[in-house]
Amino acid sequence: MIINKTKNKIISEKEIVCRSGISQARGLMFRKRKNLIMIFNRERKISLHNFFVFYPIDILVLNNNKIIVEIKRNFRPFTLWNSKKRGSYLIELGFTSDYELGDRLNIKLNSKF
Repeated sequence: MIINKTKNKIISEKEIVCRSGISQARGLMFRKRKNLIMIFNRERKISLHNFFVFYPIDILVLNNNKIIVEIKRNFRPFTLWNSKKRGSYLIELGFTSDYELGDRLNIKLNSKF
């Protein structure tokens, strides 16, 4: 579950959690519309492609404190994107919600891949 603590709103009730390199490489490819969290061992810049994800998604980059430091809205299928900021968490949202830069999120992990 992902909760926007700043706005006191639920962003996602269920999502895929990706910790391994293999699950992060697959991401949302060939999946129905879902939300996903990637957890990295250290803060880093992130490069993504949206190949074989057949719907637009929003991308949230979070720092170690789970504060949104970058947002990519409407990331279209079959395109590339590179973050400008470093992040420890990356959230891919197939179902968008209410969030903006600087919002603090609470992540309650409920599934692993």
